[in-house]
Amino acid sequence: MLFFSASVCAVPVFAQPLDKIDNTSRCVVCGMFVAKYPNWVTKIRDSAGHIQLFDGVKDLMAYYFDPGSFGADSKLTVEEIWVKDYYTLAWLDGRKAFYVVGSDVYGPMGEEFVPFQNKSSAESFLKDHHGSKLLSFPDITNEMIDSMRSHHKM
Repeated sequence: MLFFSASVCAVPVFAQPLDKIDNTSRCVVCGMFVAKYPNWVTKIRDSAGHIQLFDGVKDLMAYYFDPGSFGADSKLTVEEIWVKDYYTLAWLDGRKAFYVVGSDVYGPMGEEFVPFQNKSSAESFLKDHHGSKLLSFPDITNEMIDSMRSHHKM
């Protein structure tokens, strides 16, 4: 007789980033069609398993800091954050990425947080594209987001 035993781990299961995005999918924050700008698409998976799409890190972070302003249930939490490395377009854990702001590279909605998998790539981009700051995820504040969304210089 063969017995099978399974155990459950408390390791988070990350959603697979979407390879194809429906042409009708819109950014939860600004309403822009995200499929038009596939290199800038970002996403969040919440504690209910819902996937929210955004046209860039800036709008993703606006939602992250105040999801209730965009219709989310206040009881839900953000479980996963996915962004794309600017150079490789590989999906990254947004909490582990490095970001450059104030560069001469703009996203679909203007000034943007440009994400990178490693610090050395972000430093090269910062120099090559005249960026003003290199940030890690915890460095990003709601005030920065508000400033960028208001088209004010940080």
